[in-house]
Amino acid sequence: MGKPSRIFVLTGSGISAESGISTYRGGADGEEGLWSEVDFQKYASPEGFSEDPEGVHHFYNVRRKQVREVQPNSAHYALAQLQSKLRESGGDLTLVTQNVDDLHERAGAEVLHMHGEILKGICDMCPRPAFEVQGDLHISDGCDACGRIGTLRPDVVWFGEMPYHMEAIDVALSKADLFVSIGTSGAVYPAAGFVQEAKMRGIKTMELNLEPSDNAYAFDTADYGKAGEVVPRWAAQWGVSL
Repeated sequence: MGKPSRIFVLTGSGISAESGISTYRGGADGEEGLWSEVDFQKYASPEGFSEDPEGVHHFYNVRRKQVREVQPNSAHYALAQLQSKLRESGGDLTLVTQNVDDLHERAGAEVLHMHGEILKGICDMCPRPAFEVQGDLHISDGCDACGRIGTLRPDVVWFGEMPYHMEAIDVALSKADLFVSIGTSGAVYPAAGFVQEAKMRGIKTMELNLEPSDNAYAFDTADYGKAGEVVPRWAAQWGVSL
């Protein structure tokens, strides 16, 4: 049997950790995650934003600055090159990320952000499309579309909200012959359920992670180590060379 030609890749915060972006739940090396430092109910929920919009804006302004200061790592570049190679040969790689940074794009990949993008903003009160945030967001900012003050927020999916692109994700997963999860905790749904959906459809599954995830038992194969090492090693079988 030849190598898979239609691959569905799901990435989580573990792939960006080596670039210097903090994970949410920490890692095997003892690093504390963001949710051990702050209350996610305050900084990642509509209720928290309503109670303290200034504090929530500050939290995301700091993280936005951090994203702008870091660079993609070898795992990001390996996936971008693999996506390009597969498409050139008539295959495909659908890249879906739970991350809100833009490191996949800067490495050259096309990606679906199911949890939004921290470098973009939206208005809570009007259908204005997501817009690029050049600096910081503040409660004193007004919406260019509806004119309301204090309604702008990061384009980030918070707890209790529906992730983006779910229909497109389901279609892409149904067409895949390999599902690969990279740098995820396996604890956040609906993404944590993708491996089970893949198995029910007869799709081979693989985990590339620093350590076994919460749902590691569900994968057919796995390779554990730093994303910057295991992802390029895996992609090398298609001729990807960094």
